Amino acid sequence: MGKIESDQFSKLLTVGEVAARSGIAVSALHFYEAKGLIESHRSSGNQRRYAREVLRRVAVIKVAQRVGIQLAEIQAALDTLPQSRTPTGADWRALSAQWKDDLDNRIRRLQGLRDKLDGCIGCGCLSMQSCPLRNPLDELAKEGPGPRLLDP
Repeated sequence: MGKIESDQFSKLLTVGEVAARSGIAVSALHFYEAKGLIESHRSSGNQRRYAREVLRRVAVIKVAQRVGIQLAEIQAALDTLPQSRTPTGADWRALSAQWKDDLDNRIRRLQGLRDKLDGCIGCGCLSMQSCPLRNPLDELAKEGPGPRLLDP
C-alpha cells in the first residue's frame, strides 16, 4: 500500500501490536503480507503499520488454517472482500459456505481412513500389494512388480 500522512499513521497498529493482539508471530504477519493475505501502510521511513481491520482478517486466516484450508484458498476467499473495511459476520458466513463442502468431503475421507486404520492395526501387514493405507489406489499393481512408467 502507499505512504500515508503522519497523523493518520499514528492511528495504525505496529506489527508488534498486531502480533500481540492476534497471537500470531511477527514473521507470520510478514509472511501473510508477502502472500497478499493482509496489507500494511508504510511511512516515509518505511515503517510498517496496519489498519485495525487486519485483526479480523488475521482471525479469519487462523480459523481457516485450523480447519485445514490451504493458504491459496484463503487468499482467493479474502480477495473477494474489500481491503478497506473489517470483514463482517455476513462476510464470514459467505466464506465459510465456500469451504463447507470441501470440509465435509475431507471429514468423510478422514472417517474412511480412520475405519481402515482400525482394520490395518489388527492386520499389521502394511503390505505394498494390498494395504489400502500404505498403497492406496495402486492401479499399476495389476501389471506386476517393478517400475511401470519408465520408458524402455
